[in-house]
Amino acid sequence: MTDDTRQEHGEDGGLFELTRDKLLLAALLFVGIAGSGIARRLLGELGYNDLGALVFVLGYGGMILTLWYVWIRPMDISGPD
Repeated sequence: MTDDTRQEHGEDGGLFELTRDKLLLAALLFVGIAGSGIARRLLGELGYNDLGALVFVLGYGGMILTLWYVWIRPMDISGPD
């Protein structure tokens, strides 16, 4: 079912229901943390320690920026009127 169909039938989907958004979030976290860490280590072992550090910082920072822009920024977290 699509999200619109679920809302029409009163199905919110559980916390542990696997959705496309949750898969994208998991992939982004994995690549941003593990991927940049592995790339940093491999570059460090090859003698490119400074480049490895730059790759890690850009990968991790890019992950945080993407998380904010895609999932956190659109949230309405204002108080009651």
